[in-house]
Amino acid sequence: MKLTAPPMGFNTWNTFGENINDELLRSTADKIIELGLKDIGYEYVVIDDCWAERSRDENGRLVPSREKFPNGIKAVADYIHSKGLKFGIYSCVGNRTCANYPGSLEHEFIDAETFAEWGVDYLKYDYCYKPISEQGHLLYKRMSLALANCGRDILFSACNWANDDSKCWMKSTGAHIWRMSGDVSDNWNSIANIYRQQIEMLPYNSTACINDMDMLVVGMNGKGNVGLGGCSEEEYKTHFAMWCLLGSPLMIGSDIREIDEKALGILKNKELIDICLDGRGCQPYKVDGGAAYDHITDVWVRHLENGDIAVAMFNMSDEEKNGIFQFVNAGINSSCGCVLDFCELYTGEEILGVRDELLTEPIPPHGCKIYRAKLRKA
Repeated sequence: MKLTAPPMGFNTWNTFGENINDELLRSTADKIIELGLKDIGYEYVVIDDCWAERSRDENGRLVPSREKFPNGIKAVADYIHSKGLKFGIYSCVGNRTCANYPGSLEHEFIDAETFAEWGVDYLKYDYCYKPISEQGHLLYKRMSLALANCGRDILFSACNWANDDSKCWMKSTGAHIWRMSGDVSDNWNSIANIYRQQIEMLPYNSTACINDMDMLVVGMNGKGNVGLGGCSEEEYKTHFAMWCLLGSPLMIGSDIREIDEKALGILKNKELIDICLDGRGCQPYKVDGGAAYDHITDVWVRHLENGDIAVAMFNMSDEEKNGIFQFVNAGINSSCGCVLDFCELYTGEEILGVRDELLTEPIPPHGCKIYRAKLRKA
């Protein structure tokens, strides 16, 4: 299959961990439809680790947990497909998964065949228990070939955490998306750390192998498997804006069956999602901020397919700072004869006809401003 934009959907791990079952996946699929999330692009329902029995069967095949999935995995996949959604599952390059269930090492082709028979559309492939004697790039290449020859289109999500210098070889494996950081937790420090790691990894990003910043924690509010502290509404807004600007897959990690309206509003911000999915696929670039400019925020620009630009200001500090976007740092100077019309994508506030080649906004601690800007002749 060919991936044309970052995938969107839901993954069980952040909230539920090992506490997963048939009913959870069905009711989550129902809620995705009810809340209108499918209509704006959230289409995958992905079950993470802990779905299997502890041992394979006599034919070497994976066996779904009889307690959690008494009707098997295919029945769940069929239900999710009946809703117009897609179904994802989890495995691992090692002989065991991260939670000590059977991994796919030396079973790649039989597992790919099994996943295809079950109606799987997405495989998250983790990196635990990889034998030292095995080369990681070959294990991902092997599963990639197995999926490509299983008779079904399956999105291949490599979860390698940037280990073993994988930035240099992951795009060669055939993986569609690539986890380039450790696991996210529901707190500001975790979000900030992943953001900083992504800055270094941007040159290795590609529309053929999209950098994955891990699942979203918006709306977890400190509950669940990785609910370690929780975030404020401002921090959740910054988190979502970062993932969208930097073009990460958007996989909801909260329990959407109980999500509050503010968190749902963040997740359904179509203007931000449009930036994430922008068809031009341009790499965003940082134009200001960082350690050398401790009095201002990080400022980013991303070119969009209709000639607009996205401008984001992220305040990574614990105190209010100024967001300062200098047009010249995005190649726009007085000789262009242009003014910019800005629209802030959370508030809808418009700042029209900016001529002075500078936009300055106060940004609260851990907060952001993110704009879509149009150029027009002065």
